[in-house]
Amino acid sequence: MAIQFVDLKAQYSALREPINARIQAVLDHGQYIMGPEVAELEKRLEAYTGARHCITVASGTEALLIALMALDIKPGDEIITTPFTFVATAEVIVLLGAIPVFVDIEPDTCNIDANKIEAAITPLTKAIMPVSLYGQPADMEEINAIAARHGLPVIEDAAQSFGAEYRGRKSCNLSAIGCTSFFPSKPLGCYGDGGAIFTSDDDLAKAMREIRVHGQEKRYHHTRIGVGGRMDTLQCAIVLAKLDRFDWEVEQRKALGAFYNKLLAAKVPVVTQRADRTSVFAQYTVFVDDRESLQLRLKDAGVPTAVHYPIPLNFQPAYKLLCKGGDLQFSDRMAKKVMSLPMSADLSEEDIRLIVSILCG
Repeated sequence: MAIQFVDLKAQYSALREPINARIQAVLDHGQYIMGPEVAELEKRLEAYTGARHCITVASGTEALLIALMALDIKPGDEIITTPFTFVATAEVIVLLGAIPVFVDIEPDTCNIDANKIEAAITPLTKAIMPVSLYGQPADMEEINAIAARHGLPVIEDAAQSFGAEYRGRKSCNLSAIGCTSFFPSKPLGCYGDGGAIFTSDDDLAKAMREIRVHGQEKRYHHTRIGVGGRMDTLQCAIVLAKLDRFDWEVEQRKALGAFYNKLLAAKVPVVTQRADRTSVFAQYTVFVDDRESLQLRLKDAGVPTAVHYPIPLNFQPAYKLLCKGGDLQFSDRMAKKVMSLPMSADLSEEDIRLIVSILCG
């Protein structure tokens, strides 16, 4: 059987009983919207990250949108972020009429280069939104220090890094707001769309809780402009079932990432993991020059690959006229080189040996 890029079937096989029991409990009580599993999951995730508040939402994209709305981002405001990310990062900025201001990446981690952020700040800048790409947090202390000097909030787009740590603290609890995704292929995923927002600011938490239910302070009393942004009870139940295995999965991902690193050392350059943080390897990504031919070779051998991401956002047709940015040479260069290999907690070392032998053969 072909190797799976993300092996959700193997994960379900290991968690079949608790997942089915959690789903059945929701079917039995019938509270499909804002049922008891929603509050239970939020409490569990608060304890896991150390953040005072967790607000579950309909998707990682909705998490970013609600976070910006809670900060009262207006048309014409500028949000500093990276062009080397999934489109949702810039999408939510543009949806509010604000302007993405792109800063180039570090070529070895593909995360935003903190050293280049301050030069991009203008009187119109209202927030900084780093992305913790491939499962590894960006240089959050440096970014927070820059933001503090200019009185700006930081939103960590942690859609790929839930479970990772930065200098002893959990991703999603590294800045004013952290946002993650529970898309099925994420390190902690549900079986549909889902996400969460984290903050230790009581006022921001109150605003975001109201925004996710159409701006309601109480039923039919709307104090804010909001959205229908709730996470379904069924999806919360699935994440609850997966949480009991999550610590093991994180350790497996780290071990398998290290095994890839060992086998590829001096053969193929890979995304660097910094010593002061961990990665949950949402993707295991290498840098190659002949990507298309390598992808075909791997595909013919039953090994799937992916490219995260082939076109930086400043070159995307819908965004190139709506954004700002200076020299983005590394973003452009690495987009032509990155290739992601299979990665999930249930991948075996034998699978990795096979993948590497084909890649380097």
